[in-house]
Amino acid sequence: MSIAITSKLNQLLSKSLPGGLLFAGWLRKEGYSSQLLKKYRDSGWLEALGRGVMYRRNDNLSALTSVHCYNYQTDSNARIAAHSALELLGFSHYIPMGKPRLMVAFESGNVEDWIRSDKYDMTIVPFHTGIFKNPLTQSYKRDRYDIKISSPEQAFLECLHLVPSQYNYMDLYYIMEQLTSLNPEKVQTALENTSSQRVKRMFLYMAEKVGHYWFDMLDPDKLGLTTSKLKLADNGVYISKYRITVPKELNDYE
Repeated sequence: MSIAITSKLNQLLSKSLPGGLLFAGWLRKEGYSSQLLKKYRDSGWLEALGRGVMYRRNDNLSALTSVHCYNYQTDSNARIAAHSALELLGFSHYIPMGKPRLMVAFESGNVEDWIRSDKYDMTIVPFHTGIFKNPLTQSYKRDRYDIKISSPEQAFLECLHLVPSQYNYMDLYYIMEQLTSLNPEKVQTALENTSSQRVKRMFLYMAEKVGHYWFDMLDPDKLGLTTSKLKLADNGVYISKYRITVPKELNDYE
């Protein structure tokens, strides 16, 4: 390659985060043409991960760093969510079987090729956030960047939303037992911003069963709870206060 092309390559490598991604649209805005990027791929410096997405060849891809790169380079708002956010904030150590999972909430339901890749240190599990209006988020600082994550109050609601595809109620109850220091005002706001009756009622049931101090500070009258009955488990136990049927194992647990 020419000196000029090599110089631009060095600039590119200095801009990129170790373990992260490079999105073609952002690279073109930074002055890297499609032809130049092809030269870098042909020369073995970059490798394609999906359509319009590249990474430094032989780099060990970090799921967290890659989500940050996606947000920064494409002006998107994906966030680390559910149990992954709780773990980063020190609230939970949820241990699923197999490769660690990184739960990521996307504004759109479309899943791009780079998300599905198995080259990351964790499996990225995307989900759509349609039931949450104005979700509560905060910043989590990494070595060279900040990444958006759900607040703990928001994150647990997301866990409940993902039952049964990703979690079960009994495992989530064990996590609820650890949430002693949630902010009651944020819990109230998060519940009010949630459209799912199932999520709201199961959250209230679990919080009351655990006996967290902040539960008594909530105002259920502002949560828009309906009178419909919800069956959340087969052969379960009906809880009349919340009009839900919960797993017998959960009801009997002390």
